[in-house]
Amino acid sequence: MPDTLRGNNLFSVTRVTVSDPVSSSQVAQSNLSASAVLGFKNRGDAEWVRLRGLQFSALPSQTIRRVYAHGIMAILVAYLYFSHIPIVWLVGWLAALVLINLRGTLFDRSLIDTDRRSVEAAEYTRQTITSVVSGMLWSVPILFFAPLGTDADMAALLVITGMLVTGAIVFYPAAPASVAASTFILGAATITHLVLSELWVLAVASTLFTITALVGSITVGRTFLLARLAESNLAEKEEVVSLLLREFEENEADWLWEVDTNRRLRSVSPRFAFALGLPQAAVEGQSLMQMITQPDCGPSDYAPSLRELAESLKARENFSNLIVNVYLNGRERWWELSGTPMRDERGRFIGFRGVGSDVTEKRESSEKIAYLARYDTLTSLPNRLQVHEALGDALRYAEKWRTRCALLMVDLDRFKAVNDSLGHMTGDKLLAQVSARLKAILGEGQMCGRLGGDEFAIVVRDASDGDKIDLISQKVIAALSEPYEVDQHTLYVGASVGSAFGPRDGDSVENLMRNADLGLYRAKDKGGGEHCRFEPALHATAEERRRLEASLRTAIHGEEFVLHYQPVVDARKETIVSFEALVRWNSPEHGFVSPGKFIPLAEDTRLIVPIGKWVLEQACLEARKWPEHVKVNVNVSPEQLLEPDFHQDVIKAMAASGLRPERLEVEVTESIFVRDAATARNSLEKIMALGCSVALDDFGTGYSSLGYLRTLRFSTIKVDRTFVQGAAQNSNESLAIINAVVAMAKSLNMTTTAEGVETAEEAELIREMGCDKIQGFYFGRPMISDEARRLFKRHPYELKVG
Repeated sequence: MPDTLRGNNLFSVTRVTVSDPVSSSQVAQSNLSASAVLGFKNRGDAEWVRLRGLQFSALPSQTIRRVYAHGIMAILVAYLYFSHIPIVWLVGWLAALVLINLRGTLFDRSLIDTDRRSVEAAEYTRQTITSVVSGMLWSVPILFFAPLGTDADMAALLVITGMLVTGAIVFYPAAPASVAASTFILGAATITHLVLSELWVLAVASTLFTITALVGSITVGRTFLLARLAESNLAEKEEVVSLLLREFEENEADWLWEVDTNRRLRSVSPRFAFALGLPQAAVEGQSLMQMITQPDCGPSDYAPSLRELAESLKARENFSNLIVNVYLNGRERWWELSGTPMRDERGRFIGFRGVGSDVTEKRESSEKIAYLARYDTLTSLPNRLQVHEALGDALRYAEKWRTRCALLMVDLDRFKAVNDSLGHMTGDKLLAQVSARLKAILGEGQMCGRLGGDEFAIVVRDASDGDKIDLISQKVIAALSEPYEVDQHTLYVGASVGSAFGPRDGDSVENLMRNADLGLYRAKDKGGGEHCRFEPALHATAEERRRLEASLRTAIHGEEFVLHYQPVVDARKETIVSFEALVRWNSPEHGFVSPGKFIPLAEDTRLIVPIGKWVLEQACLEARKWPEHVKVNVNVSPEQLLEPDFHQDVIKAMAASGLRPERLEVEVTESIFVRDAATARNSLEKIMALGCSVALDDFGTGYSSLGYLRTLRFSTIKVDRTFVQGAAQNSNESLAIINAVVAMAKSLNMTTTAEGVETAEEAELIREMGCDKIQGFYFGRPMISDEARRLFKRHPYELKVG
């Protein structure tokens, strides 16, 4: 609750309520004597007016019962004495009874608003006189008709009058004085007649009944009045709450809304009118559904969220935090609404009241983040996560219906040459065109996603016809081999395709992807531009992999690895804040092996664990030679995090080097959340407990980790270079995503590092967008340790990258 609802404003509202001398709470605490219930004393004072108002406002709903009762009983009396009394007397008596009841009914209905105005003493007297006259008219049959009838008629008449008195007490409690007056007159007439007839026992019984009825009318009237007082007290409290809610709306972003039984807006507040984009006067009385839907949109055309809102209003049900898609002045907006039905003091439904807020910006930001988690921003294709999900669904479908699915792995030929010669920006534009061609090829039941770099995957749900996969592969190769026009360059790249059928070639997503990769390796080995299906006898690929794996195992102990360091600089000061340690492999047998080739192999064979341990030790030793404020960033594979004693490796590396924990930042990718997320999280928490920081690398390019951003408390989110380059090209999507990531990181007290910055223009753009740190070729390529140390010697004070 806002401060304004806790402080002076709340006190002032409450003070007015409790200090009111005629408040219902004070009246309810009085003893409500018989004279107070009947209204015989203190006529005209505030308390008397209050009590009579609460009583008389209920008369309009009760008077109809009196009319029915009097009508039925009068007909019974006329029937009893029809043969004993002249018809003129009976008709005259009935006419008088009708007139007095009509007068009473009309007058009672005029009292419906007495709970909101003062009751005059004259109104009280007039209401009571009506009952007195009615009692006198009902005394006529007892005093004048009964002597002319039989004893049986007399007995029936006594029963009728007793029912009339009892009914008045029970069903007409809003006017106890009137009931008591008519009861007294009718009782006196009955007792008089019985005494004159010397029916002493019945006279005594009638006397006792009359006394009991008088006491009962007061008791029932007191109970009714106390109930009305309780309702009034509750209404006053609701009014206080309403005032507080109004004040809340004035001091918060949310607003209140209210509709009547026809769903028309009422009590429209300025903030709600502003949300609707119209003046208050123009909104008041308008249909809520018409105001928030498109013109000429009927209920059958409502969006699902609007239909849900309409159903809740129709069913008069509570609803909470309902996200509704509304249309205001031709613009689409999103509201979050909560509402509850309102009822008056008689329990009748009188409309809805609730609170709402505009969550359009929040929803758009969430959608951007969700898009970032599941789609590749550069190509707009599904990312690796969606490919995994689609392939898993296809495998389950194939197993259920005993058919086949297929996975095609697509890799561009000669793409690296484009990147190396023309730069990553040109390469990214080429990838965008490649994705457009792939989407144009695919048909129903086929999905294409980007796995990373220049590698794509196509999932075919129904591959029962093997020739169909060959046809799709040939279409892919032909389409991607056509020339591309990028930045006035005509580029030629081909494509290689490897395929595997599920569940024949693999009954899991991982196995099927691995085997499709083997087919792709074979296509590459054949020179590219080929499609190769997976076969168990892919000896060449397997042998190459075996040799590379064997060399990799030897390299761990043969000092074939070396670390290079790429600077990370402060976006504002352009001073070095850290270096990212990057492992390189120069094999005597295979020559320089690309990290993109041996790192995946090391992860598949779990050789990444000893390699990563070596990298960690060497990076800490080297960082110890740098200035105290400069950190070292070390990439850690998911395989390392799954090791139960990984944090011990970190402790040993820091102990051996003497590096302070806060100078070590561990970098992990989103793929850590795909496998054993609990173990990975436990390892990261232990590392953080040591004092080290953790950065999330390649954010948004692979798996979704949004659910862990709050719980794991990463120190840094690294924005992938594809978004940086997209922003440099004025891509609204890339700009929005970077802004969303920066805003999200700041709200979570994290820093952001932009990767792949290659030009001064990109550096300036990233700086303006609020990124804290920058990494890329513009500030320095990966360098050996001696070169990194020379940077400090060159700028011993500012440590700037020049």
